Amino acid sequence: MIVQAQGVKVVIATKPVDFRKSHDGLAAVVEKQLGLDPHSGVVVVFRSKRGDRVKVLMWDGSGLVLTYKRLEEGKFAWPAIQDGVMRLSPAQF
Repeated sequence: MIVQAQGVKVVIATKPVDFRKSHDGLAAVVEKQLGLDPHSGVVVVFRSKRGDRVKVLMWDGSGLVLTYKRLEEGKFAWPAIQDGVMRLSPAQF
């Protein structure tokens, strides 16, 4: 279970990313493509092309944390694919 602190910004990168990317590659996407600081405490959710996998990247104060989840059946519900981000409330996250 991921417990979110009060005031933490959660965003979804709505365009699928290459899931071969790890910490540094995804941090570069956050910075260069999304225009956010990956070390600011923002939580960024990335999706795969198939929509059945997510990677969550966050800064915990001492390093980048990357969480990965793959569904065995079905897909996550996603907004339409587009460039940019979608902001989530704590309840939506």
